[in-house]
Amino acid sequence: QVQLVESGGGLVQAGGSLRLSCAASGNVFSIKAMGWYRQAPGMQRELVAHITSGGSTKYADSVKGRFTISRDNAKNTVYLQMSSLKPEDTAVYHCNADISTVTTLLFYNYWGQGTQVTVSS
Repeated sequence: QVQLVESGGGLVQAGGSLRLSCAASGNVFSIKAMGWYRQAPGMQRELVAHITSGGSTKYADSVKGRFTISRDNAKNTVYLQMSSLKPEDTAVYHCNADISTVTTLLFYNYWGQGTQVTVSS
């Protein structure tokens, strides 16, 4: 069994910063791509940032230059450093990863439960 657990969300004023973390636990054997998505009320879930196992990254245009995704492969953890936050960044942020387990060695896609980020104006 694999779990993705996010942390680091909260309430912050516009212009402030937050750092999200997402750790994979359980029978993890290998992790390929990891990413952060967000979903605001009444909106579809959208990709925020993505990072490959080799460290290549891509970002949504709306967060380029403000957000940075990184990962610590030894800790099975992905981070999202968010700076210059805007009210429109308010959403539930979900972690996503392609993970293979010790038992099957097959890759499956997993989602975390989400962490709320609220940016006040």
